Amino acid sequence: MRQSVSCLLLISALFLSACGSPLPRSADGRGTITQPPRAVSGEAAEVVMYAMSLIDTGYRFGGKNPEAGLDCSGMVSYIFDQATGRRVQGSAADIARQGRPVPREQLRPGDLVFFNTMNRPFSHVGLYIGDGRFIHAPSTNGRVRIENMSSSYFAQRYEAARTLLD
Repeated sequence: MRQSVSCLLLISALFLSACGSPLPRSADGRGTITQPPRAVSGEAAEVVMYAMSLIDTGYRFGGKNPEAGLDCSGMVSYIFDQATGRRVQGSAADIARQGRPVPREQLRPGDLVFFNTMNRPFSHVGLYIGDGRFIHAPSTNGRVRIENMSSSYFAQRYEAARTLLD
């Protein structure tokens, strides 16, 4: 119970911090909005809360459920199935092909972030939770956890973002 309350408070804080973010400005600096901010939907909140509930779940190559263990694509598939009823299947690269591109500066909670971690594009996927952080199921240290996208390892390997929401 204490962990779910903590998760809800974290999610609320992330959403509120997104509301206070400065609006994008044009290159001329006059304050013209170049792209409207992307709103966070209730469905995105469900996806993020479900992802948070999987923190510390064990890793297993090819794993598709928390009881047996999860790999990165299995984690994303499981989250979307449970939180939204959407069937998302395949490898990280397959999942990337199913989503719509999102510019990095327009990331919002619930979007998917992709990395090149095995010398091939879209070899790893995580779920963006806001504030430059994402949840993923890494094989190294084998537990679902939160990482910062600006860490040297992930910043160098970032490929793209996609959304399956809206």
